[in-house]
Amino acid sequence: MPFVALGPSGVAIRTRLKELTREDEKMLRLVGAHLGSLASQDLKVRCAQGLEHSTSTWAARKRELTALSSSRWAGSITKATHDQWALARRCQLAHIQSLETGIRTIAHRLSLPIGEKGSRRAPGGYRSKQEWHAKTRRLRTLEDRLAAERADREAGIVRVVRGGKRLARTRHNLADAQLTEVEWRERWEAERWFLAAEGESGKRYGNETIRVTPDGEISIKLPAPLAESANAAHGRYVLASRVHFAHRGHEWAQRVAANRAVAYRIHYDVQRGRWYVTASWQIPPTKTIPLQLARAEGVIAVDTNADHLAARRLDVHGNPVGRPRRFSYDLSNSADHRDAQVRHALSRLLNWARALGVKAIAIEDLDFGAEKTREKHGRRKWFRQLISRMPTGKLRARLTSMADRTGITIIAVDPAYTSKWGAQHWQGPFAGKNRKTTRHDAAAVAIGRRAQGHSIRRRTAPPPHDQSDRAGHRTVQAVSEILGREETRPRIPGPRTRSVRAGCGENAGDQCAQHRSGHAAEHGSWQQDPLPLSPQERFTDS
Repeated sequence: MPFVALGPSGVAIRTRLKELTREDEKMLRLVGAHLGSLASQDLKVRCAQGLEHSTSTWAARKRELTALSSSRWAGSITKATHDQWALARRCQLAHIQSLETGIRTIAHRLSLPIGEKGSRRAPGGYRSKQEWHAKTRRLRTLEDRLAAERADREAGIVRVVRGGKRLARTRHNLADAQLTEVEWRERWEAERWFLAAEGESGKRYGNETIRVTPDGEISIKLPAPLAESANAAHGRYVLASRVHFAHRGHEWAQRVAANRAVAYRIHYDVQRGRWYVTASWQIPPTKTIPLQLARAEGVIAVDTNADHLAARRLDVHGNPVGRPRRFSYDLSNSADHRDAQVRHALSRLLNWARALGVKAIAIEDLDFGAEKTREKHGRRKWFRQLISRMPTGKLRARLTSMADRTGITIIAVDPAYTSKWGAQHWQGPFAGKNRKTTRHDAAAVAIGRRAQGHSIRRRTAPPPHDQSDRAGHRTVQAVSEILGREETRPRIPGPRTRSVRAGCGENAGDQCAQHRSGHAAEHGSWQQDPLPLSPQERFTDS
């Protein structure tokens, strides 16, 4: 069933720190390195505690950190540690589920004869004895991994790398990454710095640790070992840079002026050589509107693909209006480039929806978490790479956040068979000599009709000619919930033809006797009167 997606629960905006002096950069590096070492130690202690963690152990860790930094810095570090540990636990559970899925798939395929073909719902047997033998060895490997992961989860053991596992592994492949050891070391240290502070409502400008005034002045509460380097009162260091938030800056200014909580994070981009500050805060979720009200002006249906969004507008009756649109993006470069491409495509989509006056966008509720395994798709590596490139999670999060600002509702629908049924029922009718309808455009129509509560099939064809059973049944039959759908249709009183009067004849209600081969008609063969029927008689006959 389609449902209205919830809006965002938080806001994050970022701007660049310009005109920093050498003393400012030196102080930021010292504070980040010192707090980063404390965060690494705290994470190590938290991982060692495992499932034995409690509020008393949390308070003890915070007291130890307070002596080396401050109470607020200690609170921010311990909260970040708990969030990282909880994320590692969720990833551990997802890995266990992936291993279980792979083991079930391999065991099923091993139980089938070699060379047996599979179906759409279940894979078949392996192609050769060599592949079958290799998969038996892989099955034992996956079972050993699963047993180890389950044991770690029961013991509360997680493995976290501060700075990122990918960057840590890059150290052993510097030539492939085109990095020197000095460049890698600089990136590694920058990723392990800690310069983030949680906000606190009621305090001055919403944050006592990293304070940003309405006019853009930034001051940092220095940790206890670095308090001698302060250039302002109460052990604070004021940066020479002034910041200005261009995106949603008025909302930030209102929160800061009202002393409401705002969290800040300062980080350094090694590749660009720039410093940035990110401000974030929580917002109450937007109240969702009823589904009927959201689709009152029609919908714009979107089919998500690896390199573009196929969009189609549908009116309130589920009929496609206008030509299909395509919003392309490129996901082949860095993460920042991919994120920018997705945001640009979604911006164009939302601008088109606002120009048309449509208040709802229908999109598939996609999740390829269980579809990327090599055991499920076998040698179809290209297909696994295809679905891996589709930014389903990022696109869904970005779209709900950006649509909330424009007043457009996001309707999520079940993605089952939208591409198949869309191509079956909608690709052919819209194709022509001068116009091509792709499979993705047809899938967008199927998504939109499902979001509106209509069936994906096209409109029911009218009864053929002058006799409803001459050319067969209708294209869409009555659903199983309709009572009497298997019964014969009642005879309507009144003259229908000159040869047979209404209600007469022993085979009036027998459908097998309606001029079929092998059955004698009521009075033998009869002929339709050549004179046209009156409008009232036509209506009665239909």
